[in-house]
Amino acid sequence: MLKDVLSDVMRGCHELIDEERLLYCLKKYQETGANYFVKAGFDPTAPDLHLGHTVLLNKLATFQKYGAIVQFIIGDFTAMIGDPTGKSETRKKLNREDVLKNAISYQEQVFKVLDKEKTRVYFNSDWLGKMSSYDIIELTSKRTVARMLERDDFENRFKNNIDISVYEFLYPMFQGYDSVHLKSDIELGGTDQKFNLHMGRHLQKSYGLKHQQAVMMMPILEGLDGVKKMSKSLDNYIGVAEEPIQMFSKILSISDELMWRYYELLSSKTASEISCKKDAVNSGTLHPKKAKADLAKEIVARFHSKDEAEHAEEEFDRIHKNKEIPEEMPEFNFNGKMWIGDLFVKAGLVSSSSELRRKITEGGAKINGEKIEDFKLELANGEYIAQIGRKKFAKIKVD
Repeated sequence: MLKDVLSDVMRGCHELIDEERLLYCLKKYQETGANYFVKAGFDPTAPDLHLGHTVLLNKLATFQKYGAIVQFIIGDFTAMIGDPTGKSETRKKLNREDVLKNAISYQEQVFKVLDKEKTRVYFNSDWLGKMSSYDIIELTSKRTVARMLERDDFENRFKNNIDISVYEFLYPMFQGYDSVHLKSDIELGGTDQKFNLHMGRHLQKSYGLKHQQAVMMMPILEGLDGVKKMSKSLDNYIGVAEEPIQMFSKILSISDELMWRYYELLSSKTASEISCKKDAVNSGTLHPKKAKADLAKEIVARFHSKDEAEHAEEEFDRIHKNKEIPEEMPEFNFNGKMWIGDLFVKAGLVSSSSELRRKITEGGAKINGEKIEDFKLELANGEYIAQIGRKKFAKIKVD
């Protein structure tokens, strides 16, 4: 039984530190029903979560099946510093108003995956924001500059004479202190968080806690391009709050090879079920598009509903097979002649006018089904269907 539990918990895991501690928690729950605490932190630096974030959320939900109480930390304090992981320069600090607005959005979205009854939500400003100067000095005394510079991004910036702000050293220490304050048994994070996750173990020991947390690192989910990590800034993401048809279409657009990566990290199906599906595709008894559609429906149903997932598939087939426009789409009203750069941005079809320029060059921007040739085009009075690619539509009315 414990072997099966461990297999489920370890699925997709890239690296585990302290298997003994992990096994102790799982075994104790099986034998006595004693809960343990699994921590994961999310800095609310953007208003929406995407499927890359849900790799950790799915794993937290798996732990909840086996006795874990999830410590879901909204890093409202650390977000204002900014995680320097992977950054080649000092990151701009966010203001508190934006951070809190994003934090509210996170709370609304996470319980589409996590069991609310087995989750404790914390804001790390509740303890980090109350630390005195003495407390912070005491914290910084737990690590040397030499050890901090062993971190790859800090080391590279130091060697290349690129500025490192002193406050950036505080980020991993504050993240580690979260584990001290909450006495976490296990912490989850992405592979890019290894240094920060180790810090939690180190500080727990330095502050005299009896046990150090086990650390589980999950892979970074590739975005729609199958190369770079999923990121809103790279426009290769699938947001958990996106409309069903848009979410469904994006999943259908990934490569057949990437599909299996998404199955492993995002699907709730067992490893055996996924293996059977993969064998069916390889043998030719199941078309890859059908396997992809099954995955898309599963994910859309998770964040919306089963009915909406079915409708999204029907809409996708109707649009793509029959080359029709969708039955439903967002509608926008504008007053006065509108330049398409402003119009497409305000309708949410592109993030900027420069993105629209690229789409026009690629032939992916249309008005009423006709490709846009002139970037300076202005629309006078009338109703229009604005389109980007095969997935984004908006009904536009200009008065």
